[in-house]
Amino acid sequence: MANNVRTTLSQDEEHIFRSRYPSVHVPDNVTLPEFVLQNAELYSDKMAFVEAATGKAYTYAQVTRDTKRFSKALGSLGLRKGHVVVVILPNVAEYAIVALGIMAAGGVFSGANPSAHASEIKKQVVAADAKLIVTDASTSKKVQSLELPVIVLGEEHVEGTIHWGELLEAAERASVNFAKQAVQQTDLCALPFSSGTTGLSKGVMLTHRNLVANLCSSLFSVGPELIGQVTTLGLIPFFHIYGLTGICCATLRNKGKVVAMGRYELRAFLSALIDHEVTFAPIVPPIILGLVKDPIVDEFDLGKLKLRSIMTAAAPLAPEILNEFQKKFPGVDVQEAYGMTEHSCITLTHGDPTKGHGIAKKHSVGFILPNLEVKFIDPDTSRSLPKNTPGEICVRSQCVMLGYYKNEYETAQTIDESGWLHTGDIGYIDDDGDVFVVDRIKELIKYKGFQVAPAELEGILLSHPSVEDAAVLGLPDEEAGEIPAACVVMSPDAKETEKEIMNYVASNVASYKRVRVLQFVDTIPKSPSGKIMRRLIKEKMVENMKTNLKAGPK
Repeated sequence: MANNVRTTLSQDEEHIFRSRYPSVHVPDNVTLPEFVLQNAELYSDKMAFVEAATGKAYTYAQVTRDTKRFSKALGSLGLRKGHVVVVILPNVAEYAIVALGIMAAGGVFSGANPSAHASEIKKQVVAADAKLIVTDASTSKKVQSLELPVIVLGEEHVEGTIHWGELLEAAERASVNFAKQAVQQTDLCALPFSSGTTGLSKGVMLTHRNLVANLCSSLFSVGPELIGQVTTLGLIPFFHIYGLTGICCATLRNKGKVVAMGRYELRAFLSALIDHEVTFAPIVPPIILGLVKDPIVDEFDLGKLKLRSIMTAAAPLAPEILNEFQKKFPGVDVQEAYGMTEHSCITLTHGDPTKGHGIAKKHSVGFILPNLEVKFIDPDTSRSLPKNTPGEICVRSQCVMLGYYKNEYETAQTIDESGWLHTGDIGYIDDDGDVFVVDRIKELIKYKGFQVAPAELEGILLSHPSVEDAAVLGLPDEEAGEIPAACVVMSPDAKETEKEIMNYVASNVASYKRVRVLQFVDTIPKSPSGKIMRRLIKEKMVENMKTNLKAGPK
């Protein structure tokens, strides 16, 4: 199998890796809404979206109709090509209709977290030069002061806003009298905000071509026998690029059904899986942790599950948790994927073996998708590295973003002059072409010159029966530069001390990887996509240590 990985070497020994599978065709002159709703008329009565909590549902006919109506309505409100619309909604049945309607009108969809603070929403609205906001009644209060037109979904009428239902009905009745500009595949269609590789939130400019190309690559192994057959859980936030493209758009393209969930709660999650016969559930590692460790799971008859596979992305999955999950849910494939907002999906672990598309090794993030080029570079010298040598992962393809909105400096830091997107992640490719992600460059702990990967130590901590959750990060230290430090959530009946947990890690790692500081905490703060918020934890730990020093020895 080793010869399946094609490497090209130029005079300066450039190591570039491509997919082990043939290239796939990406259609020209088709927009993202046209691409995902192609052939929808053949599935007009099939359910496309249903809300787990309310049962509210939309068929393919209704999705197609309302996308057109909303697109037309936006034109009548004065939305023009390139105008940004900020959408602040939980995962509702209408979400894809809103996003696709904006794109079909030539607008640019920018999703925001509805639980964000009003000041954070304002920052995104201002940074994106938004012309319009779409939200619901409960969130509309957060945008009242922004002096932009606001469209509100739901039954409730909110004073000073445009009611979604009435807007669509008016669009249905109106004759089109504004000059609609043709939407090109090269036009912007989405502006998600990402911390990127350097921390502060930035608008990522994605075109119709970027997202159509990414769907072609990531769905390359889905055969006709799966069209119309897959029920996907829509729990990952739709304002996140994976939620929008990987769940909503991919499912619409394959004429499946999305079961939308607005918020996570373990009982509701398990009920949705069983009641709606979900077959595919993209989830984040903290949920897998709950499925493995929470006694609530035992209240359910897992024999009723129709679940065939889960997909985890966004944050590395500890091998120990993966093993426990597979023991508890033996019939469920655990797929991993690797991607980022600036590119969308880059690798996948599972192809269809009946088509000769294999399944990657456990604990890898999978094989390189068709049409993509990947290389691994030395972060200090920028030289590309051979197989089995960890370096910064770089990717080049038609899916790479145009750049960060109004931020040429950060764009130049992330995309080099040869078109390579530098991910900020450290990884390597093995002899079989499977990619392994080691950690983020900026999260690696440098202890006396040794590199320590937080993800590895978190995996060891989570393998302890009394540990429910854990986060590891580097704390500044005069002698060592940085020391590995951990915050740990213990199970309610745990008896172990902090010292005993530190000794447990020490007995499983080289001496330089030992955790030097450990604090028990109630929760580990995480982003909506499941990433550990290390900067927040670091500040808190430093604060605690200062307080303890002032208090003196106990």
